[in-house]
Amino acid sequence: MSFVEEARWFQAPPAQDPSAPVAPGHVTLVGAGPGDPELLTVRALRALQGARMVLYDHLVSREVLQYVDPAAELVYVGKQSSQHTLPQESIIDLMLRLARSGRSLVRLKGGDCFIFGRGGEEVLALAEHGIPYDVVPGITAAQAAGACAGIALTHREHAGTLVLATGHLCGRDEVALDWQALARPRQTLVIYMGIATLALICRELQAHGLPGGTPAALVERASLAQQRCVTGTLAGLPALAQQHDVRAPALIVIGEVVALQPQILRGMAVPAQAG
Repeated sequence: MSFVEEARWFQAPPAQDPSAPVAPGHVTLVGAGPGDPELLTVRALRALQGARMVLYDHLVSREVLQYVDPAAELVYVGKQSSQHTLPQESIIDLMLRLARSGRSLVRLKGGDCFIFGRGGEEVLALAEHGIPYDVVPGITAAQAAGACAGIALTHREHAGTLVLATGHLCGRDEVALDWQALARPRQTLVIYMGIATLALICRELQAHGLPGGTPAALVERASLAQQRCVTGTLAGLPALAQQHDVRAPALIVIGEVVALQPQILRGMAVPAQAG
């Protein structure tokens, strides 16, 4: 298996008959799950084993990549905070170029393709250009964080609503979220990509009515051996993140269900790692 550490442009192979149209390749978007390879779906595993080319993101673990056919070509197109190997538009353009040249490929994303994975943007582009594709769902980070850290995201007595939101705001100083809706009681709020804006998130939620004493947690690298979970309150979360040096990838979980964690962990065979 050859790892290509930097994305590069692929030239379309010349057709034997230049006048004959080339049938486009097939693109399979695969959700790789949170990182633990045992959490891959059976369908995702089959797609990886049958792939001849895989374009993969930063959050796809090396353990998951070991299931790719050794003869396949791996192309890294990952994006980290403020560090983009390729911008999203270029990733889409690369997929289109490859597929138009007749190459079939797997587009491998961490978590689930359609939950803050920009999979919607990619399939819309493929559909617009007549490229056949299918989508393999994956376990998203919120599910993994809840199950692995001992936080039941929903509970009849504490949270009848589960809200997934992004903390990756549109502009440097722009407040792009519906804070009033996110601050409602009796719900669990899970925020992706929010570590860099954690102080702003906690401040705005309190300003819009969510009590500072609301239980909250930070779950870092959910499902992996390096997983950590730090718990506290909404008001104290930014200080806890700094104290424990919490870094992305990490999720913010806010709601009364976090207070149930000690009871849930008491009976778990593999308890969450404390910060």
